[in-house]
Amino acid sequence: MIASLRGQVQEVFADSVVVDVGGVGMQVYLPSPTIDQMHAGDPVFVYTYLVVREDSLTLYGFQTHEEREFFTLLIGVNGVGPRSALNALSVLSTDAMRRAIFHEQVEVFIRVPGIGKKTAQKIFLQLQDRIPAEPGLEPVTAFSDVDSEVLNALTTLGYSVVEAQAAIQFIPRETSEDVETRLRFALQYFG
Repeated sequence: MIASLRGQVQEVFADSVVVDVGGVGMQVYLPSPTIDQMHAGDPVFVYTYLVVREDSLTLYGFQTHEEREFFTLLIGVNGVGPRSALNALSVLSTDAMRRAIFHEQVEVFIRVPGIGKKTAQKIFLQLQDRIPAEPGLEPVTAFSDVDSEVLNALTTLGYSVVEAQAAIQFIPRETSEDVETRLRFALQYFG
């Protein structure tokens, strides 16, 4: 098993990077937020997970050991492959996943591309006993119907659920309950 890589970023793609490790270029698939931080020529260290198939050897990389653990747990769920698990880590932080499982918020996983309602329920059922409860797992404040529409609009625009939730928290309390107005304020968070 290849547990980690240390090297230099050679190329950056939409879903992966090529890491030069002692003259050998290794393609590593990473969560989107991690890729966004990388540039050709940068030194890099990633924890990795090697997926072995009949026709391929694929490396998946993570910034933290915890991300790799969550990836391993997710691919252990029937119906969740490595790409779906990577999508989950691209859209949700490990804290957001832990919080969603702890507070039985299955709908959080439904927002991940490639994960439907049945798969989200499987994730919850199989991981609820495997992820320890930790102090400080307060539920994210429930959103009004208007804020849920704003959240859906932001995720449709390509922002992750975590980013969208942070933007909604940024909206001033006195802002009207109009979707367009609240969306405009939420978009200012990213500007």
